[in-house]
Amino acid sequence: MEKLDELDPEHAAAVSAEALDLMKELGIPLVPTNFTVWFVYVLGRSAGLRQTIDVLRSNHRRFDKATNQELYASFLASNTLAHAGQTVPEELSAILLNVRQDLSGAVADNRVHAEGLRAVEASLRPAGDPNLALARLSEQLAAATERASVLEAKLVNACSEVEKLRSDLDQAELRSKTDALTGLANRRALEAFIRAAQIRAMEQGEPLSAFIVDIDNFKTFNDKYGHQLGDQVLKVVSSCVREGVRDRDLASRYGGEELMCVLPGATIDVCRQVAERIRSRIAAAQITKRATGERIGQVTVSVGVAEFLPGESFEALFERCDRAMYRAKQDGRNRTVAL
Repeated sequence: MEKLDELDPEHAAAVSAEALDLMKELGIPLVPTNFTVWFVYVLGRSAGLRQTIDVLRSNHRRFDKATNQELYASFLASNTLAHAGQTVPEELSAILLNVRQDLSGAVADNRVHAEGLRAVEASLRPAGDPNLALARLSEQLAAATERASVLEAKLVNACSEVEKLRSDLDQAELRSKTDALTGLANRRALEAFIRAAQIRAMEQGEPLSAFIVDIDNFKTFNDKYGHQLGDQVLKVVSSCVREGVRDRDLASRYGGEELMCVLPGATIDVCRQVAERIRSRIAAAQITKRATGERIGQVTVSVGVAEFLPGESFEALFERCDRAMYRAKQDGRNRTVAL
C-alpha cells in the first residue's frame, strides 16, 4: 500500500479538495488533526474510520470537537501497543535473517554434497574396487544427514524464538488493555470496545446500555484506613463487577474509584437489573483488613445506568451515566438509578 507522502500530486490535491468541501459542509473546524481525519476518510485508506464516519453521518451526527478528537485518537494517533511492540519487527527481522543465512548455507552444502555424489558416480564407471565406491557413498550420505540434522535444529530454534516473540506481543497487547490494579479493562480498551458496540447497535438496530459504579465515601475510607486497604476494597468491588456481567460485556476501570460496564444487546431495564444485583452483592461483601484481621464496615456503591441513543458519542453516554450515578448519591447512596 502506498504511503501518504507517495501519493500522486494530482490525486492528493483532489482528495484534499473533497475533504475540505466535506469539512465545510459539516461545519468542521479547519485544524490539522481534523483535516487529517477527513483526508484519510476521503482517501479510503482506513476501513474502520470510514465505516464509523458513515454510520455517524447516516444518523445525522454532529461532528463537534470531541467527536473529531475521538476519531483522530482512535484511528490515526499512535497508541500504547505500538510503543510496546516497537522492537518486535527488529527482533523478527534478525531471526529471519538468521534463517535465510542457515538456508543459504544448506544450499551451499547441498551443492558440495551433489558434487561429492557425482565424484562417487564417476568412480563407479571405470573398473575399480566397488567397496571403495560404496564407502565414499556412505560418507557422503552420512555428511548429508548430519547437515540436515543441524539445519533442522536451527529451524526448530528459530520457530521457538518466533513463538516467544508472538507470546511477548500478546502479553504486551493484554497489558496495554488491562488496568494493573483491578485486572479490569482500562480506559483505552473501554473506548475501543464501546465504539465498536455503538457501530453494531446502530447497524443492527440492537439496544446498548452502560452503567457506572462509584464507591461511596471512598476518599474518607482511604483517609481512615490507608491506601493499601483502599486498593483492597477496589479489588473486591472490581471482582464483584466482573463476575456480575456476561462474557460478551465489558467491565472496566474508568479512573480512580469509578468503574464502567458496557452491555451490548441490553435494554436499560435489563442493564438496571444487572447493576442492581452487582450493587447488592457488593453491599453484602465482608471486607477484612489483611494485616490485622479487623473487619471493616460495609462498603457500598452508587450506580448510574443509561441506554445508548443512536448517534450519541461515548462522552455523552458517559455523562448521562454519571448524572444518574450522582442522583443515586444525592438520594442517599447505596442505590441504582437509571436515566
